[in-house]
Amino acid sequence: MPSPEGLASVHAMLATSPRLPLAALVLAIGAMAAGCGKSAHVQPSLAGPGARVAPVAAEGAVSVTTRNTTRLGGADAATDAAAVARTVYPGFTSATRPQAVVLVDERDWPAALASAALAGAPLGAPLLYAAGEDLPAVSAQTLQAMHPTGASALGGAQVIRVGTTAAVPPGYLVHALAAAEPAAQAAEVAQLLLRADGGTAPRAVIVLAAGAPRKVQMPAAGLAAESGAPVLFVTTAHVPRATASVLAALHRPSIYVIGSALVGAHTLGRLTRFGPVTSLTSGVAPAHEGGPAVANAIAVARFSDGTFGWGVKEPGHGLVFMNENRPLDAPASALLSAGGDYGPQLLLEDAGQVPAAVAAYLGDIQPAFTPAVPAVRAVYNHGWLIGDERAISAVTQAEIDSMLEISPRKQSSEEQSSPPVE
Repeated sequence: MPSPEGLASVHAMLATSPRLPLAALVLAIGAMAAGCGKSAHVQPSLAGPGARVAPVAAEGAVSVTTRNTTRLGGADAATDAAAVARTVYPGFTSATRPQAVVLVDERDWPAALASAALAGAPLGAPLLYAAGEDLPAVSAQTLQAMHPTGASALGGAQVIRVGTTAAVPPGYLVHALAAAEPAAQAAEVAQLLLRADGGTAPRAVIVLAAGAPRKVQMPAAGLAAESGAPVLFVTTAHVPRATASVLAALHRPSIYVIGSALVGAHTLGRLTRFGPVTSLTSGVAPAHEGGPAVANAIAVARFSDGTFGWGVKEPGHGLVFMNENRPLDAPASALLSAGGDYGPQLLLEDAGQVPAAVAAYLGDIQPAFTPAVPAVRAVYNHGWLIGDERAISAVTQAEIDSMLEISPRKQSSEEQSSPPVE
């Protein structure tokens, strides 16, 4: 049953929003009743007609889906990852079950970030979080509900453990990558990608400074999932041996650096020995552009180089919104960047407001319609919001919804004189 605090929250919604759709209220109450944080006592079960899809919120938090936004997750990273995984893979049919599921320790940030690449082709593997040697109830339930089919390229493995010894429910075939220092672990993930793709080497890699702030590294998760490019780590002093080995084996791949100023000129020069180097972002931003992490994520969303990169500079896209203070939400939501409406990841500095830089970017790509191109023929944007209201508030969600809404646009005289395109 919903908690008294949760019911009070719904009553407050009724008082302030008398026209809120009944379905949204049912969702809200159901979310509170189902509250599935790490301490929730849930019984793992295989997916069936009555199985719950996408746990949406921790107890006491209200989750509302609006016309242009969908909120997934709850109070912690394990719940957020489970919600994303069940949304993409509800598990009701063989076509909606993943080949394999990635299990990573939530205390191992580099492993989680590198593992985001496994969400892309060819594996399309959702990520779930372990807590050291423990498997949270929500992760165990989600694993069994998705019932992975097994990745033939990995010997039928259904679970890929990266840097964790957490036990999985009986009966699952596990492929394990041992814990290691960040560069070596990322290199192992890259080798796994190569094996899963039948030996076809990726033509691009994403390079980050191992010591860069996590909020600057976050957008690499979505980009790696969308592109299939592995994430590799360097330091300001050198290119680690494990990273160099992968780069050499790929025979001069295109090297894309996020946060080049944090990598440093010395290491950037060394990277050129392995392939052409392109800086997506510097990792810093002028003060008038807002926080560096926010501006960095927008720059990643805008960037394109041939077929590589998001290049989102016009309407008609999915977008994934996260709080920069919850970095584990980036690997958790990378699956949304590799399917459906393929959304780049954007950051908010806190739960209570949309940064000016994000608002300006959304204004640049806001959909519009005209008499020549009516709304039913136009394109639309959609936003995924990750986490509960402590990550992104309901008011901020409403603001984002308005910024994504398609709006009428006045035609110029030249457009008015041109015949409509058939």
